[in-house]
Amino acid sequence: MTFSKITIQVVVSADKNKAWDYYTLPEHIVKWNFASDEWHCPRASNELVVGGKYFTRLEAKFGEIGFDFGGTYTEVRLQEGFTYKVSDGREVSVNFLEEEGNTQVQLIFDAENENPHELQAQGWQTILNNYKKYTEAN
Repeated sequence: MTFSKITIQVVVSADKNKAWDYYTLPEHIVKWNFASDEWHCPRASNELVVGGKYFTRLEAKFGEIGFDFGGTYTEVRLQEGFTYKVSDGREVSVNFLEEEGNTQVQLIFDAENENPHELQAQGWQTILNNYKKYTEAN
């Protein structure tokens, strides 16, 4: 199956080491990994090695809906970036580029075929913006 790629990014006012840690450590992931205030991420785990698993649980704060999201790492470049595949074969790549004391975090993901690409880009960008806000505030 062929997927369309979507690219989103943010520039975080943090050095690359902090940006990396806040993106990859489960104790930080649970603080920013949601697209709206009505949702939260109560659990995350991350085995950041090729063949390792990335897992997050997203749930509505008020209600009984939620879903698991994650994948298996196919490439890991410590402090530089990584790629993982989700269960349906889609690929997600995250790259960290240092820019004059700041860090550009670029995310490239394969779009799924159920929702419009613009909606998917908007949702993933909102989560990435939450990451930026959390990282800069802590």
